[in-house]
Amino acid sequence: MVRYMKEMQTRNQTEVTEFILLGLSDNPELQIVLFGLFLLIYMATVVGNLGMIVLIKMDPCLHTPMYFFLSSLSFVDASYSSSVTPKMLVNLVAERKAISFKGCAAQFYFFGSFLGTECFLLAMMAYDRYVAIWNPLLYPVLMSGRICFLLAATSFLAGFGNAAIHTGMTFKLSFCGSNKINHFYCDTPPLLKLSCSDTRINGIVIMAFSSVIVIGCVMIILTSYLCILVAVLRMPSLEGRHRAFSTCASHLMAVTIFFGTILFMYLRPMTSYSMEQDKIVSVFYTVVIPMLNPLIYSLKNKDVKGALKKILQQQIL
Repeated sequence: MVRYMKEMQTRNQTEVTEFILLGLSDNPELQIVLFGLFLLIYMATVVGNLGMIVLIKMDPCLHTPMYFFLSSLSFVDASYSSSVTPKMLVNLVAERKAISFKGCAAQFYFFGSFLGTECFLLAMMAYDRYVAIWNPLLYPVLMSGRICFLLAATSFLAGFGNAAIHTGMTFKLSFCGSNKINHFYCDTPPLLKLSCSDTRINGIVIMAFSSVIVIGCVMIILTSYLCILVAVLRMPSLEGRHRAFSTCASHLMAVTIFFGTILFMYLRPMTSYSMEQDKIVSVFYTVVIPMLNPLIYSLKNKDVKGALKKILQQQIL
């Protein structure tokens, strides 16, 4: 009898078929304003990132390792924003803000996959700049097309593999009681708070993997830029130094914004999470940052501005 009751209790705990996303606000007037604002940002994100990919593909001058990684980064930005923003926009105007259990798992997986991939890609881009500046004569050999493809593929495999582990661990938990997620998408902290299972192992695994990945990528970036700084200071020409620094400025800005937000968001004890605070921070790195990267690389990069100007002139003429 006791065994039967335990089985029934376990079955009832796993009968959650959907979650309710509470979103950013329950104020109807504010929701309309947010819908218009986020729709414009999302359109700018998609157009900007896909436009960057097309621009790099169309201009032969941009067929270099640096821009190969940039086009990969643009694809990732458009993808991880698209895994969250469309559902958020729908929920801002829908009366019932539900997402199915499988839909929540899919959103969790793809968002985590592309977010992790971006971490690795930014590290690969720093390494690419290091090789280009430290040893320009061997750069075509050390960063050949095959090596660039392998580095990018490794970034995607690592990002998707890491997300698969977290998704499997999170959605094997039992969910009972409330199915209301105090967030605008399926993220780890609010899901763990809903679970009636013991989530201590999940918290440890998340902290361990996030620490290894984020800190590992940050160390690669810092080491690369330390070597770049040493190489630049050895250059006799001021013009050469300026040119070297200018090729790194856009990447440094993108890295600072992205990793600064990620470090604040995830590398904290689970007990210190404030959902209201984290929702605001989440808006920044799920909605705003994917839009900023194309702007950063187009406004700060002479090659991109030159290629865009050339293509526009060709279209007009």
